[in-house]
Amino acid sequence: MGTLATGALLLPLLGAAPPQEAAVPSAQLQGAFASAAAEYQVPQSVLLGVSYLQSRWDAHGGAPSVTGGYGPMHLTDARTAVADTVAHDHAQGDARGDDSRAPLKATEASQSVPTQAQLPARLRTLVRAAELTGIPREELRSDAAANVRGGAALLAAAQKQLGKPLGGDPADWYGAIAKFSGADDAATAATYANDVFAVIRDGERRTTDAGQNVTLAADRAAQPKAAQLETMGLRKTDTSDTECPKTVSCEWIPAPYEEFGDGDYGNHDLADRPKDQSIDYIVIHDTEATWEQTLKLVQDKTYLAWHYSLRSTDGHIVQSIKAKDVGWHAGNWYVNAKSIGLEHEGFLAQPDSWYTEEMYRSSARLVSYLAKKYDIPLDRQHILGHDTVPGPTASTIPSMHTDPGPFWDWAHYFALMGKPFHPTAGQGGGVVTIAPRFAENQPEFTGCEKAGVACAPHGSSAVRVYTEPSEDAPLIKDIGLRPGGQDSTIDVNDMASRVSTGQQYAVAERKGDWTAIWYLGQKAWFKNPKKQPTAVSAKGLVVTPKAGAESVPVYGRAYPEASAYPAGMTPQAISPLPYKLLAGQRYVIGGRTTGEYFYSPTFDTTSHRVVKGKDVYYEIQFAHRIEYVRAADVQVVPSTVK
Repeated sequence: MGTLATGALLLPLLGAAPPQEAAVPSAQLQGAFASAAAEYQVPQSVLLGVSYLQSRWDAHGGAPSVTGGYGPMHLTDARTAVADTVAHDHAQGDARGDDSRAPLKATEASQSVPTQAQLPARLRTLVRAAELTGIPREELRSDAAANVRGGAALLAAAQKQLGKPLGGDPADWYGAIAKFSGADDAATAATYANDVFAVIRDGERRTTDAGQNVTLAADRAAQPKAAQLETMGLRKTDTSDTECPKTVSCEWIPAPYEEFGDGDYGNHDLADRPKDQSIDYIVIHDTEATWEQTLKLVQDKTYLAWHYSLRSTDGHIVQSIKAKDVGWHAGNWYVNAKSIGLEHEGFLAQPDSWYTEEMYRSSARLVSYLAKKYDIPLDRQHILGHDTVPGPTASTIPSMHTDPGPFWDWAHYFALMGKPFHPTAGQGGGVVTIAPRFAENQPEFTGCEKAGVACAPHGSSAVRVYTEPSEDAPLIKDIGLRPGGQDSTIDVNDMASRVSTGQQYAVAERKGDWTAIWYLGQKAWFKNPKKQPTAVSAKGLVVTPKAGAESVPVYGRAYPEASAYPAGMTPQAISPLPYKLLAGQRYVIGGRTTGEYFYSPTFDTTSHRVVKGKDVYYEIQFAHRIEYVRAADVQVVPSTVK
């Protein structure tokens, strides 16, 4: 789960999602946009463009987003969503993950249902739409056509408030679109409006989650009138210290580096990356908290910090620590020292607590920028989910977090970064890239509402793996997650027996519609039919034990050998995990690195030091999480098979 939650789930914004509505005639939603545009005199391209940026025209079966937004127009009713919240247990762990100091104890947070007056306007737009249209709130939440009417009414009201005429040229609606975003600062409002106009200019065509075919014809002549923002009284954000691309709105709200108590300090470490150590990873989290709570916690010196926070409603970004410094966010000190952490407003365990298109786009732009700046490959071996960060030691594996979870759309995310997952070899390539169709891939999960209770069906990036080529076979077991050998489950937070979109594995065998991969030291089978494949073929380099070795150890961090540490510094243990890479098995290489350890147990930075060793490690995709093996133990071979 996300680094912000410390007890039961804090404020997930919905309970069990209702079943997805049955497919309806494909012209119905398109007609609803046309009808609402005519009724409220909103240019149809504006209405379609705004809705696409909110939800990609999906209705999500009437379930709310992570910020309590409903329907194609993402009309927000956060109070109703919060009131329906069900508390959810999740794994605990030390977000810092450094053996050289005592485990970090984070602040507890509490759950409460806010009044409407306590919520910002951006989180109660559905309530306002009900007032404007006379449509009951429940109908606005559950009926897509009504929801579109509500969105049109809000846009028309914003246009009137700005003193602009209804109808006419889409360009004259720039200010109203910016106001619809709910942003209180000019930069975010402008970025949102510019993105809507980009959608209008490029056009879009898509089949929605309810089987609706919706088209927005390209209008190359549509040009935004950004000058309209100047009269809207929006605040200016502090961007002076931000490290963000110009294509996003980014604000500097610093996390504290302060001393407190007896030798305690927080909430991150000062460093000098990439001069003293390379930045190899970007870690994707969800916050498991509201936006307001997220910002409060990242400014708490007794808590922990990450580099960037992203807001769901409009994609606004807050940077809180410099990329050169080390955040406490991943639960593995080696990964923390080598990564940048991005927290996205959201809750993984609620299958329809969906993310807005604008947040996906904003995040993709930020990741692309950081990857280029720090030479980080855009692949799943380097753009990690928190759920793929390894436990640094055997004892920490059960407490590692599981966000952003199976409902984060990795395929769409990487497509936005210009790196879609596609075949790069024939079946003889020896490797597969997991690539199910998100909307159609709906594995069964439990535990979203409460333990053992089925989650609502929903598109997923996850593919389940079995011990034999049959869905009736037992699931793969993870002896690190369950040392007692207990069976794996289909709980939403159980990572033991699943793979995820974009991850790559060496092929062990094929039988009909089933493919076996090497996974956790075992053959793991997943269904991969030709008519609806869940993986595509690839090739690359893999590792296998050196000749004569029956097995080699697997590690959760790439620390240097003991002789690399200076006098007076206690060497960190190179402790193997309870897994083995066995003779004859192959695992895909994600990268090659030399052992490093960032020593920084004191507030005084004069003692901080990066210890560099000579031992070389390979990062491998060993299970759902990445792991490491020593180069001295393995041989590197091409993945191709005859």
